[in-house]
Amino acid sequence: MPKVIYFSRKYENLIDGKVVELAKGNTEVVAAKISQSIACEQLELQAVTSYPKSYNKMVEIAENEKRDQLRPLFYGLEKALKREILFLGFSNWCGGLPKIVVHFLENYNTKGKTIFPFCTLEGSAFGNSLFELKALCPHAKIMTGLAVHGSRVYRADEAVKNRLVQYNKLEE
Repeated sequence: MPKVIYFSRKYENLIDGKVVELAKGNTEVVAAKISQSIACEQLELQAVTSYPKSYNKMVEIAENEKRDQLRPLFYGLEKALKREILFLGFSNWCGGLPKIVVHFLENYNTKGKTIFPFCTLEGSAFGNSLFELKALCPHAKIMTGLAVHGSRVYRADEAVKNRLVQYNKLEE
């Protein structure tokens, strides 16, 4: 049975060019759709130190993490370590993987694993995330990713279903 691991941020987010307050992060919404579709557990990658609610402050922190190559601490996800198939969800931050996701992958043995990446975004699809993912997980099989625009996460059922065709073929 696979696991859905995701990093998501609620509170203030950019949606269609406007800062909007979200009760649930966009990536969490997509993660729930995936886990419901394949009846598997989802686990949230959570930072030990909470990120701010303010969108502008969050952007500043994300830029600092990228520039300074910081590795935010996260709570352990030991359950994820035993799975061969992983659905990995994140938002596109500054054109790439959030550094908390990078830190998770640096501490997760992905050798021989199959990873289905999915991201939420407001403009540049995966950006450099897939290149970063392949570099961080050189011995894993990285499958085609699913990118969902933040304003469309609640209407992404068909996109999720279409992307899961790849997973279903593995399970046959």
